[in-house]
Amino acid sequence: MSKDKETKKEEVNENIENVNENVSTEECDNRQEAELSIEEKLQKELDEANEKIANLEDKYLRQVAEFDNYRKRTIKEKAELIKNGGERAIESILPVLDDFERAISNMAKDENAAEIMTGVELIYNKFVGILKQNGLEKIETEGADFNTDYHEAIAMIPTPDEALKGKVLDCVQTGYTLNDKVIRHAKVAVGE
Repeated sequence: MSKDKETKKEEVNENIENVNENVSTEECDNRQEAELSIEEKLQKELDEANEKIANLEDKYLRQVAEFDNYRKRTIKEKAELIKNGGERAIESILPVLDDFERAISNMAKDENAAEIMTGVELIYNKFVGILKQNGLEKIETEGADFNTDYHEAIAMIPTPDEALKGKVLDCVQTGYTLNDKVIRHAKVAVGE
């Protein structure tokens, strides 16, 4: 029996070793799986963080671009306000300028008003010079083609000459631009 006992004992020991080996292999596999799942979790968190960073960076760049556009737009608007700030004041002065022109043309007809006309012309020229310094320009109409951007047709005059069709024949009221912006259209008679 001692041999049987020894054989059995050996068998039991072998079984224990096999079980221990199996348990060690399972433990090792479990540890590897745990390490892989931790690594996967960390990789997932890293990917999410990178995506969030990319979204925030995109949002930041859009905000910077939007602010830059706003800044440029306000600078442009401010420059326009400065450039054309006196538009209303100059528009209200235009009737006075028209009166000056009418006074000069009427004085030219009267021989007794020659000396007065010289003084009025000096004042008129000084006045026009100051307005030109502020960006006011007269719209030229003499012999010009009719252009709706600058002219307002108040009469159509039949012409025998084909070359005068579509041309400005007479200016009833002078038009003006302020810094290349029309503030009053020239009222004209156009050949048809």
